[in-house]
Amino acid sequence: MKVISPSFVIESPVDAAKILKRIEAAGRVCYKSESKITADSAEEFVRRIVRSGHESVLEHASITVRIICDRGVTHEWVRHRIASYSQESTRYCNYTQDRFGNELTFIKPCFWEEDSPAYAIWVQAMENIETAYFELLRQGETAQMARSILPNSLKTEMLVTMNLRAWRNFFKLRTASAAHPQMRELTVPLLEQLKGILPVVFGDLETD
Repeated sequence: MKVISPSFVIESPVDAAKILKRIEAAGRVCYKSESKITADSAEEFVRRIVRSGHESVLEHASITVRIICDRGVTHEWVRHRIASYSQESTRYCNYTQDRFGNELTFIKPCFWEEDSPAYAIWVQAMENIETAYFELLRQGETAQMARSILPNSLKTEMLVTMNLRAWRNFFKLRTASAAHPQMRELTVPLLEQLKGILPVVFGDLETD
């Protein structure tokens, strides 16, 4: 059994200048003001677009992020419909195989200290699940059958692609103080990183 922390990676370099130019080119069609495009007009144009709430233009650019988290978090994440998802499948992944280290990997809950009674209970439960999962497979059950006992804490990997408007909506909901702590553990630092990359698009978004 392995316990890891959640993480994310923004897939491939995000070319902020290219994204802003693409959004400007699309947005100026609405006003037939393409003649006003200059070498450095994109940033201010997109800033006005965001300020005015004309966010549909932001749908012309997207960002892909690789997420490693527990399956409970992904159940909430995939409720955001204007997105593309590719997720590790417990149906086809047999965790007794060498490529998975012959073990189950779980995401450490951020709300329990490692020396707390609650964390000890969690560890024992995950160990029991791993033992039972391996025993089911040893008895000849398939991975898609044995997965029925796997918990929300199981580590999963997911590629998420959203357009910029969808990301803005996602962050408004999933960085809020009412969002699940394990969701915020990922979304707050992800938003901060994107603010640094595309401040014109994400800089106005605040975390509670």
